[in-house]
Amino acid sequence: MFATYLIGLREGLEATLVVSILVAFLVKSQRRDRLPQVWAGVGLAVALSVLFGWLIEYTSTSLFSRYEDRELFEAITSVAAVVFVTWMIFWMRRAARTIAGELRGKLTEALAVGSFAVAGMAFLAVIREGMETALIFYSAAQGAAGDSGPLLALIGGIVTAVVLGALLSASALRINLTKFFTWTGALLILVAAGILKYGVHDFQEAGVLPGLNDLAFDITGALDPSTWYAALLAGMFNVTPAPTVLETIAWIGYAVPVLLLFLRPARRKPAPAAKTTVTERGADTGTEAEAEAAATPQRA
Repeated sequence: MFATYLIGLREGLEATLVVSILVAFLVKSQRRDRLPQVWAGVGLAVALSVLFGWLIEYTSTSLFSRYEDRELFEAITSVAAVVFVTWMIFWMRRAARTIAGELRGKLTEALAVGSFAVAGMAFLAVIREGMETALIFYSAAQGAAGDSGPLLALIGGIVTAVVLGALLSASALRINLTKFFTWTGALLILVAAGILKYGVHDFQEAGVLPGLNDLAFDITGALDPSTWYAALLAGMFNVTPAPTVLETIAWIGYAVPVLLLFLRPARRKPAPAAKTTVTERGADTGTEAEAEAAATPQRA
């Protein structure tokens, strides 16, 4: 359940920070009249994300009658989830220091177009996080059919993210978001490695890949699956005592190189000379620095 809580926390905080940036910009630009459009776009994105998650579950449980077809569908969604996780953590690592400025620029353009553009901009800013959350949650929670624990953990992570985002926006909480996203990113890489391993197992169950009975090792005697710590490892990172050879290769082949690339120090470009600009209402955009510092992962 920790894995799904982490997914909800990470994705939820990203979405919350995006919404906080949009709201802070509108408030400081004296455009509170556009806030309802922002919340409408956010609400639609959340509703469609829930619908997308339900559609994935419905497709898996109701549209496929053959066991092999269900296993193949789960394998494909697992691989897709790994791709999304990998892209998401590297994108956030690269874009964290510029996302606020990019969002403000896009929202300025949307304000000039009209209400639908503002709602659409907010919708697009949130829908990606929602779709990713639904897909990753489905893949991470496979094997927990009939257990509401993963869903409750996901909701708990999202609620925690919303609370943290609200406290950050209100300047009531100060946390090092750079370190937060680094540590959660590293943990999500291990979660993704487990999802990929599960996907390989599903491919083997579906008969697409060979070696279902070729075990890499069997340490069941040392890692009893009935113990709490074995269940914790299996639930978080899909570490099992008797994996197949291909499962082991997939887990190690993904986790090791991706972790090394992610934790490698990023090259920093020289900062451009600071410029002072003025909004149409005569307000210095430098006044947005406080909101940006509280609502974006720019602090080192």
